[in-house]
This record gives sequence, C-alpha cells and structure tokens, in this order.
Amino acid sequence: MAENLEVKELEQVVVRFSGDSGDGMQLAGNIFSTVSATIGNGISTFPDYPADIRAPQGSLTGVSGFQVHIGEGKVYTPGDKCDVLVAMNAAALKTQYKHAKPQATIIIDTDSFGPKDLEKAEYKTADYLAEMGIDEDRVVACPISKMVKDCLADSGMDNKAILKCRNMFALGIVCWLFNRDVTLVENFLREKFAKKPQIAENNIKVVNAGFNYGHNTHAGVPATYRIESKNKVKGRYMDITGNKATAYGLIAAAEKAGMKLFLGSYPITPATDVLHELAKHKSLGVTTVQCEDEISGCASAVGASFAGAMAATSTSGPGVCLKSEAINLAVIDELPLVIIDVQRGGPSTGLPTKSEQTDLLQALYGRNGESPMPVIAATSPTDCFDAVYSAAKIAVEHLTPVLLLTDAYVANGSAAWKLPNIAELPEIHPHYAPESMKGNYTPYKRDEETLVRYWGIPGREGFTHILGGLEKDSDTGAISTDPENHDKMCRLRAGKVARIPVPDLEVLGDKDDAELLIVGFGGTAGHLYSAMEELRKKGHKVAAAQFKFINPLPKNTAEVLMKYKKVVVAEQNLGQLAAYLRAKVDGFVPYQFNQVKGQPFVVSELVESFEEIINK
Repeated sequence: MAENLEVKELEQVVVRFSGDSGDGMQLAGNIFSTVSATIGNGISTFPDYPADIRAPQGSLTGVSGFQVHIGEGKVYTPGDKCDVLVAMNAAALKTQYKHAKPQATIIIDTDSFGPKDLEKAEYKTADYLAEMGIDEDRVVACPISKMVKDCLADSGMDNKAILKCRNMFALGIVCWLFNRDVTLVENFLREKFAKKPQIAENNIKVVNAGFNYGHNTHAGVPATYRIESKNKVKGRYMDITGNKATAYGLIAAAEKAGMKLFLGSYPITPATDVLHELAKHKSLGVTTVQCEDEISGCASAVGASFAGAMAATSTSGPGVCLKSEAINLAVIDELPLVIIDVQRGGPSTGLPTKSEQTDLLQALYGRNGESPMPVIAATSPTDCFDAVYSAAKIAVEHLTPVLLLTDAYVANGSAAWKLPNIAELPEIHPHYAPESMKGNYTPYKRDEETLVRYWGIPGREGFTHILGGLEKDSDTGAISTDPENHDKMCRLRAGKVARIPVPDLEVLGDKDDAELLIVGFGGTAGHLYSAMEELRKKGHKVAAAQFKFINPLPKNTAEVLMKYKKVVVAEQNLGQLAAYLRAKVDGFVPYQFNQVKGQPFVVSELVESFEEIINK
C-alpha cells in the first residue's frame, strides 16, 4: 500500500447516503452538504425518504436516502447518478445501487449484511456483491457497527444509542475521501447539540474515527479527491432548504412592508417545516397558529389579513382542496393572502414524501365561480425566498390572494444561498386607503388604473366597513344580487389580476436561432437548463425558458413561444402547463415531455428525448 494516496482534482461529484429511516442518513447528508457550502462549493441536494413513519428495520420499503451534488461552481441538479454510494445495510444496497454510476465507490457496513439482513432484503444468495453484479474492488467494506461500538465502549451509552452514531462513522469516511476539514463537522455538531454536549462529543469522536479509518487504511481506494471553489462571490452564505427560504422570505416581506406576519396552518408533509421555522421567530413579530384543520388554518389567515396583517397559509395539494372555500373568501373580499402549496404526489393521499407538479390546474382554476388569482412557481430551493417575497408584494399591493407553488423536491432540497441585504430588496407598499377617504370610505373603491381596491384596516377611524362571502355592490359595498353588478365585479376582479405587472419571460441559450425551445415551470428549472447545456455541447442549437409567473403570464409569452419552429413543454404531470399555454396562445402546438414518477427528472433522459425531437 502506498504511503500517500494521489489527490485528484474534481469539478463535481455526487454522493448518496442511504440506510434505514432511523440510520440518520438525512443528517449525515445535510452535514456533508453544509460543510461543502461553507467552503464555497456549489451544492444541490435531494432528500428521498419513505412515507412510512418507521418501516420494519432492514426492510426494502424503509430505506431513506440523501443525495448531494457538489461542484467547484454552481450546480443545478442533485445529479442523475452518484459517484459515491453509502449503503448502511443490505436493503439500502439492494434499492439504491440503481442510483450509482457503474464506476461508483460503494461504502458498506458489513455488520449489516448478515444472513437475516440478506433475507429481509430478499437476496437469493450469500454472495450479495456478485448477485448485484458489483465489482468488489469498488467496495469499501467496513465493519462500521463493530468499530463504532469499540469507539464508544467507554461512553456509558447503551448499545442502541451507540449504533445510532454509525452514520457519523460513514460521514467521517466520506470527509476523508474528499479531503474535508473535520473541524467544520465538529462545529456543526456542537451547535446542533448545544444543549446535549456529551452527545455532540460522542458523535465527534465517531466522525474522527471514520476519518482516521480512511486515512490509516486508505480504504482500498486508489485516490482521494478535492473539489475547489471557483467564481466565489463575497458575502455570507448558508445551506438552505426551500421551506426555510420560504419562511425567511415571508419574514423579510413583512419587515419591508412594515407589517406583522401571521401564518395559519395545519401540519402536512412536505410543507410542515414552513410552520416549524416561522414558529421559531416570535421575536421578529411573527405569529403562527397551528389550527385544527386545513380550512381553519386558511380562515384564520383570512381573518388576520382583514385585521391588517401580512397573512399566509401553508399546505400541500390535499390541503389546497380543503382550503379552497376559505381561499375563495379571500378572492371575493379581495384580501391579501399568500397560499403556499408544496406539491406532492397525488391524487388523494397519494405519495406524501414524493414530488410532482400536478397542482397547477388546481392553483389556476380549483375554486368555484370566476375566481382569478395570481400563481407563482419557485424554480429552486433558494428561489423560494424571492418567489414568496414576490407573492407577498403582489398580495398586499394588489389586494389579492396569491398562490405560490413549490414542490417536495424544491422544498426539501437545499443549495448554497447568499444572504441578501434587506435594504436592497424591492420596496413593498401596501395599498392602504388614503386619509382623504376618511368618513367616505367604501370597501370596493378602486384605483382606476390598476383596479386595486383601497384597503381600510379595521379600527381606523372613519373607515368602518363590512366584508363577507356574498357579492357586494361595487359602489356601496352592500350585499347585491343585481346581475349587472355581479358581471361587473367578476370582470373587475379578473381585470385587476390581469393588470399585475410581472417580468418578461427570459430565454437562455441559443435564443436567436434555436432548433428547439425547452419550456417548463417551477422546480424543473435546473434539470431543463442542464439538459439544454448538454445538447449544446453536442452541437445542437437549443434554448430554454422557465415560467415562474404563471398567472398573469408574462406579456412576451406568445412572442417567445411562437418564435421557434419546435417547442417542447416538459413537466412532472400529464400536460397541465402545455394545456394552459395552448389555451392562452392561439396556434401554439408544442411537443410534450411528461413524467409522473414522484422523482426529479433525469437529465440524460431529457437529453435523449429532446434530441429525438430535434432530429425529427
């Protein structure tokens, strides 16, 4: 064995941690991605976990994974397949090997590959590597459980608690493999377990044991690797998930608008972390209420909005169904409200922990009556901050509920985020009724240019008024069943939304002479951009346009879509955006790429499909 391994420079690498749901794979992956972001690498993560609360130990259905893509510059996806696979038990290897490249390094805990483990994972023979077609020279076979027990033999911990630290040993090996500074891991653990310092120190001991195991034995690999950081932009960064970025965006918007923030919510996977994060920030004037059901969560937010708060409610697809009656109350009352829909697999309970884009038509049309509402779709975990900030700005400046679409991939995934300077964020000016209306205020008096009604806050002298779910007279605000008035109010509400200014649709790549325009919306942005770049490397002329503002559509939508001979609309549903765009743009007939697998797109599959369209 050589004394010193070669250290190879890499531009990017994909690592996937996998094991039982109780093996701490999400934590190990999160620490590794945070450490990578701290030193300036670009990151994109994908937590992939089962819906079971706790599947039987060692079962195929209970495997939890966390994939992280690390690059010297910006990365756009978690990667199609991994270069390093950590498989903590037989079931993890069986189910996760399909996510590994043919030449991937595989790290396993041999103590979890006994006869009973193999039987649970449905192996047919004891030679599991040969059965899987895995070259044993690519496998770092380490008795992790035994080594962790030896490491913590004097800790006073029981056997069950000791084995919970196995994830840190695997993390230590991965940190050694990629020349990561273990001090950064130690700092993370001491901060995370600040109230339980002994737990922190025990985990730190195990991380170092894993690192030293790799260093002392070279783990049977020919080289270790280093990923430098390029194109650093000075500033403070953090590894942030989409849900946390959404929470921070709401806080920033309320601060910028000079308003109190209120969130009325009901826990639902995968949106609950927005509620959890905002509940931590009472010191910033944030009020959170966990209500008894979805409609009350939304109704409480409508009430808070009527009282003058920056109001929001968070949920996933099934919850939007249940909230729809209260959302429509905000529509007819023309009250500002941000509805956050973290899309997941459906219909019904569907796939609670998996990701789809199947709520688009529900967001646009899923209410009774003529009930137009702005719809925005976040394009990445970090974009959740900007997207929800835009939603809040539109809501209070145009007095309308706004629906923000994210999805499980965007919400649970993370990326390196440069902390913004709040002074540089766009101004937010709530459309309050001017003092000149005092004593002569009615709730549906409007700005003639924008059609936005003036917002009178209850308790303000001279602005007493009533709102409700029955149609109101456009002049007096009194209940009205007059046919002409109802027609007028429907048109006013629709016209107000249609007049909201949104940025033009941006075209990337070969925008002047593309053979193919790739179109998507929301969280598929990174995958579609990566597919475009791969096709351009192959010599094709390709452009891409990603919709973030869906209602109202950007003014240049028709111009962009009709400019190119071939357009493909790619989405994680069976064609909802394509149908919407065909309805809005006369003569638009796109190709379609549709998948509903509960998983992010695979870039190589996109490239193959798009190339077939180009060559037709």
